[in-house]
Amino acid sequence: MAGQGRAGATAPPGERGDSPLKLISATTTTFKSAGPLARLRAFRARLRYTLDRPLTPYYLILGAALLLVVLGLVMVFSSSQILALGQHRSALFYFLKQLVAVLLGTALLVTLAWVPLAVLRVIVYPLMFGVIGALALVAVPGIGVEVGGNRNWLDFGFFQVQPSEFAKLALVLWGADLLARKQKTGMLDQWKHLLIPLVPGALLLLMLIMLGGDMGTAMILVAMLFGLLWMVGAPMRLFVATLGVAVVACTALVVTVPHRAERLSCIGVTKLDPNGACFQALHGVYSFALGGPFGSGLGAGVEKWGQLPEAHTDFIFAATGEELGLVGTLSVIGLFAALGYAGIRVAIGAKDPFVRYAAGAATTWIMAQAMVNLGSALGLLPIAGVPLPLFSYGGSAMLSAMCAVGVLLCFARSTPGAQAALAARTTNSRFRTRLARVLPRRRTTARPASRPARRER
Repeated sequence: MAGQGRAGATAPPGERGDSPLKLISATTTTFKSAGPLARLRAFRARLRYTLDRPLTPYYLILGAALLLVVLGLVMVFSSSQILALGQHRSALFYFLKQLVAVLLGTALLVTLAWVPLAVLRVIVYPLMFGVIGALALVAVPGIGVEVGGNRNWLDFGFFQVQPSEFAKLALVLWGADLLARKQKTGMLDQWKHLLIPLVPGALLLLMLIMLGGDMGTAMILVAMLFGLLWMVGAPMRLFVATLGVAVVACTALVVTVPHRAERLSCIGVTKLDPNGACFQALHGVYSFALGGPFGSGLGAGVEKWGQLPEAHTDFIFAATGEELGLVGTLSVIGLFAALGYAGIRVAIGAKDPFVRYAAGAATTWIMAQAMVNLGSALGLLPIAGVPLPLFSYGGSAMLSAMCAVGVLLCFARSTPGAQAALAARTTNSRFRTRLARVLPRRRTTARPASRPARRER
């Protein structure tokens, strides 16, 4: 027995059965005295423990989205004030409009984050039919408003709405609900049930959007459709066939419209064309070059003084690179990476098929749109005219993106691990513990009946 006790005392920590949490919670003196490799292992263990917690995706989605919105408001004000003054308006004109959209989006985000999943499934078809009706109205001459060469707006006098932005949210919820119902009945093993009516419904949205000439939004919808088919387990040959059809269709749309072919030729441009082609793409690259590692400072950018078109919308990332430098751009990319990681975690950890498909489609939407916008600003992709989610100026884009974040937060709260963690946190909250110390406890049992006094003899 004594020999066994000495052996147990001299065994290394990993063999004594100590939990990783005990090893992580070592004293500061022990951590400082450890070598670099031991510190790295302890840091990795602590990071893994933090990321594996059930509420980590919820806080990552919420924190990353809020930081992107706040930083986007700052950059919208910085990059739009010269444009507003040139239009004889207040320097705060575009900033205040974006702030109103953020406030409305925050209300929608909070509402969608706390509604039950059943409510989301109830509004699926009204939302889908409403978006289809709005897109059909956009295509009617005299009703749809043309902005920047694309007819994809509805004008209500004091504000304009872009229905194609809400088509993304409609496809997320409708596609996920449709596939979840078919999986419940076991019909997804057949191709016709896998593709119909999902693909025809998506093609209807694409056709209505392309009638207005908005190819950028159509590309995002195609990426979302591929994401839904991937998550449902569609065979690879189906992906190859669908991808072939998409490539042929995109080639035809690019060749038939001259300005789209011109945008395609601006990939990797480094010199200005004598005819002025690729002006916007080239000055986007100039903005990153002028910014350097730490940027020229907020408000000190020079490209927004008429050299960089759409500095507050499609090319706000280039304006960020000039004023905040490489550090600012990497911060924005890191926030989107955290948002994408959390969305994938929610989709993987969900037991409900509707939650899994919708979370995956919403994450595909945000990440695909962010990559297209960032690639356009960096000159790595053709200019698609899509805003940077949660960051660029645009009321409809901001409202739809914040609705997507609200849906992701709702899904993150609905996972089994998150529900258990929230229930435990509610039961053992610090507020209730401190309140119990101050307030007297309520008696839960009746007092025992007093016994009659014993008579003395």
